[in-house]
Amino acid sequence: MNLGQPDLRLDRDAAPFVKSELVQVVFASGPGTIVSREGSNQYRRNDALVTGANGARWSVSRDRFDARYEAVPPGNDGIAGAYRSKALAVLAKQIHEDFKVRRSATGDLLHGRSGDWLLQYAPGDWGVVEELKFRQVYRPLMDQ
Repeated sequence: MNLGQPDLRLDRDAAPFVKSELVQVVFASGPGTIVSREGSNQYRRNDALVTGANGARWSVSRDRFDARYEAVPPGNDGIAGAYRSKALAVLAKQIHEDFKVRRSATGDLLHGRSGDWLLQYAPGDWGVVEELKFRQVYRPLMDQ
C-alpha cells in the first residue's frame, strides 16, 4: 500500500505520542547513505547519523536533528556523543498491512511492514517505526 502524503491530523485513528530515547550521534563529514530496516536514508554533510538503543541506524537532517534532540551532559549540542530526544509530540498510527511512504514530498521512500507505526512529525514530514521499538520508546502524550 502506497500512502502517498497522508495527513494524520485528519485521521481519527492517529494519536499524539512522545518519544523518549537515548541515542549516540556522529555528524556526517560528507554525503552518503545509511540503509535502515525501513529503507535508504540519504544524508548530507553535517547531518546527524544516529544509532538507537537497539543498534538501529538512521540519518536525520541537521535542522530536524537540532530541533528534536539535545546533548546529554556533559556533552554539548553539535558535538558527537550521547543525545536524548526532546519531549515533542508526534502523531502516530499503527498500519496493519505492508506500506510505503516518503520521508518528505521528495525524500527517501520508506517501507513499513504490517504492524509498524507511521509517524507524522509535522506536515510533510513522516517516519516509520517498527512495533517493538515503538512500544519501547514512545508513550501516549496524555501519559506524560
